[in-house]
Amino acid sequence: MENVKLAIIYYSSTGTNYQMAKWAEEAATEAGAEVRLAKVRENAPPQAIASNPLWQAHVDATADVPVAEPALLDWADAIIFSFPTRYGHVSSQAQQFLDVTGGLWAQGKLANKVVSAMSSAQNPHGGQEATILAIYTTMFHWGAIVAAPGYREAALFKAGGNPYGTSVTVNQEGKMVEDVEDAVKLQARNTLQVAGWLKAGQSQ
Repeated sequence: MENVKLAIIYYSSTGTNYQMAKWAEEAATEAGAEVRLAKVRENAPPQAIASNPLWQAHVDATADVPVAEPALLDWADAIIFSFPTRYGHVSSQAQQFLDVTGGLWAQGKLANKVVSAMSSAQNPHGGQEATILAIYTTMFHWGAIVAAPGYREAALFKAGGNPYGTSVTVNQEGKMVEDVEDAVKLQARNTLQVAGWLKAGQSQ
């Protein structure tokens, strides 16, 4: 895993997916990967952000986090996405980022990237799984290799038993209902392992 370059790309309005991204970063760094964490560009108007104190506080607290650009995808061997659900799909901010990857896709530079995805919603059946699968649909168009966590350890069942990617429920105060830290870290390590296998095979 020491030679694997991992990009962790997230969008978070109130901090949930940022926290999940940070857990993934921690696990990947401990595993020896070269990690770059970045957020997708905010497209909500300032007045909408200011109307929600939790949203404004998070924007202010993460002002120094780099904004993800398509070049980050070209650099990475593996990518972990963490996006909240919006009506069973990704947020507009996340979709805006994915929509500008066409240039890399046309050059074949997104093929064989190892990818995995995580999500959140405000109720247990709020579309998290559908959102993760929607992300993977884009990955299939890229020709990427999806590294889903599956059912392999108890941490995944503690997090709700989702085999597609870690998902979490968030209450009205912006707090996570389930304890998903172990599941996130397991997913990060699995993504790195698959990327390491692929990279090792390509070097032979």
